[in-house]
Amino acid sequence: MVALFVLLAVTGGVALLIETILAPLAILGGILMAILASTLLAQRSLHDHVAAVAEALETGGLEAGRRAVSMIVGRDPDRLDAAGVSRAAIESLAENFSDGVTAPAFWLGLLGLPGIVLYKAINTADSMIGHRNPRHEAFGWAAARLDDLVNLPASRLTAGLIIAAAALDGPEPARRAWRSVRRDAKRHRSPNAGWPEAAMAGALGLRLAGPRVYGTTLVTDAYMGDGRIEAHPGDIRAALRLYRRALALGWALVAALVALALSL
Repeated sequence: MVALFVLLAVTGGVALLIETILAPLAILGGILMAILASTLLAQRSLHDHVAAVAEALETGGLEAGRRAVSMIVGRDPDRLDAAGVSRAAIESLAENFSDGVTAPAFWLGLLGLPGIVLYKAINTADSMIGHRNPRHEAFGWAAARLDDLVNLPASRLTAGLIIAAAALDGPEPARRAWRSVRRDAKRHRSPNAGWPEAAMAGALGLRLAGPRVYGTTLVTDAYMGDGRIEAHPGDIRAALRLYRRALALGWALVAALVALALSL
């Protein structure tokens, strides 16, 4: 807890100082803060890393797919078949849509530059030390629990964006996504990851999550969705299309809120 407090005090203090310096510069200060904040949003890099998995499976086969997916997931890639690699990529896309895009944008909108910097510091601390293993369980407990808390709003919002994006393909994908979220999201071992994963699974007609191996540890998680378990690279491409639509809807919502705020 002390280590986490020091980390947040330093990063939040620096961000607040930068915002205080840039705020009097009016439009120029706003542009500079927007540029700084944009470096903490992972929307393009997430898309590219997941697309690389589909490309690797299509052109290089299973071994290439395993190497590509090992860049974005923590599970043992050697235990994954082609369907497992595809599901892992889609799960990573759904979860990191929330953690890497929606949540930073949410805290930026709520608390400005300090908000997004503090969020990224918490999220990075969770990634580094928030593991349930003998070495990190006690030391990383505070980072893991705080990360769960600050991701609560974004995970629900991300699920909503995915459902809305699925509706552009017709009512049935949206109904499946909504049904999957209502039934399965709370069964996930994470209080947040199940929401976007369940929405993505339902929208694509897949079954995601379930038992997975991290290192030598078997994690027996519940399945999200009740569709096909045999995913393929085409499903990764479909997930990326859904992701792009959901992003567009999210930024349209942000633009509408900004326009409303300026009109008041």
